[in-house]
Formats: sequence, structure tokens, C-alpha cells
Amino acid sequence: MPSKEVHELMTADEAGAGLVTFAQQAADRLVESKLTRSQIRTVFTEVRQIEAQWGKPEAIRRLNMLKPKLAYQTARSNSVDYLRLVLSEAIDEVVQSPANKRDERFQRFVDLFEAILAYHRAKGGRN
Repeated sequence: MPSKEVHELMTADEAGAGLVTFAQQAADRLVESKLTRSQIRTVFTEVRQIEAQWGKPEAIRRLNMLKPKLAYQTARSNSVDYLRLVLSEAIDEVVQSPANKRDERFQRFVDLFEAILAYHRAKGGRN
């Protein structure tokens, strides 16, 4: 379970070095679990839509609603489970953060997901 690592990435990894390392390891795990690019892109598309709305009241609600969507995808295919764990914990870090830190934490969430997606693709994640 990645919770301590995700907490540190979201709160204390100023330079992003830990985020990059974690994203590489997460991508390895997702490739091993046979997660497909389309499965990860479905979630990433929703994150991009939330990012476009960030700052509006419904953005936090949509971010929270990613958790049940990830649970549904995991129920359909267990290969999504590790991604669900990581992103759910990162979502909690954003949502539970103080208001003055929320924008920064959301950006770290997006950075983390982008890095995982990029490494998944680079490591030959299935189509």
C-alpha cells in the first residue's frame, strides 16, 4: 500500500524527484498487471476535464467522484487496482488539504498522474 509515499509526494517533494521515481515504479507495476493504455486514458481524460474546471466549486466534487469511477473500473478489471489505490490516496491528499494548499496539491496530483501515464507508455503498456 503506497499511502506514506503518496502523502510525502503530495506534501513534501518540492523538487519532484521522488514523484518521478515513484511514477516509474508505479508504471512498472501497472505494465506487469496488464493495465491497458485505454484504461488509464479513460481516467486521465476525466482528470484533464477537472483541471479545466479547477477553481470552480464543482471541480472538487468531480475529483471526489473519480474514486467510485476507479472502483468501478477495478471491478471490471483487476489490472486497474494499483492505479486506483495510488490515485485515491492522492485525491484524498488534495481534498483534505487546507484551502491555501489545495491548488498546489492538485497540480502535484496532475503531475503524478501525467508521469505515471508517460512511464506506462514508455515501458510498453498494452494498447
